[in-house]
Amino acid sequence: MAERIQQVVARMLDTRIKDPRLGFVTVTDVRVTGDLQHATVFYTVLGSDEERAASGAALESAKGVIRSEVGRQTGIRLTPTLEFVPDALPETAASLEETLREAAARDAEVAALAASATPAGEADPYRRDEPDDGDDEATENR
Repeated sequence: MAERIQQVVARMLDTRIKDPRLGFVTVTDVRVTGDLQHATVFYTVLGSDEERAASGAALESAKGVIRSEVGRQTGIRLTPTLEFVPDALPETAASLEETLREAAARDAEVAALAASATPAGEADPYRRDEPDDGDDEATENR
């Protein structure tokens, strides 16, 4: 049902809703409650914050027309109420990409420092026994 509602809403926004405030809106997901009484429509808008706010207002004003078309095309007894929620996915993805870019830059800095680093003490800090002349008791007992 959620996929069908998503298709109907996307088609309505593309063809029938002619609000000038409506920007380039993409319906990213629809979630429907188990009793089919409520549908949450997640959307993204390409553009600035003002364009996002204007598109959100346009969606709210067109909610009734979209809901009646959803009811007509789905054919279910009770048409679910619609709630339009801006999807935070693009902002989250951009934030994650920036964090990954910073981590990669820091890794490169650490690798550069490690490549030119020298040990703080001796080059070979492990103790080594002095070479034996072969008179060791452990060697004779074997």
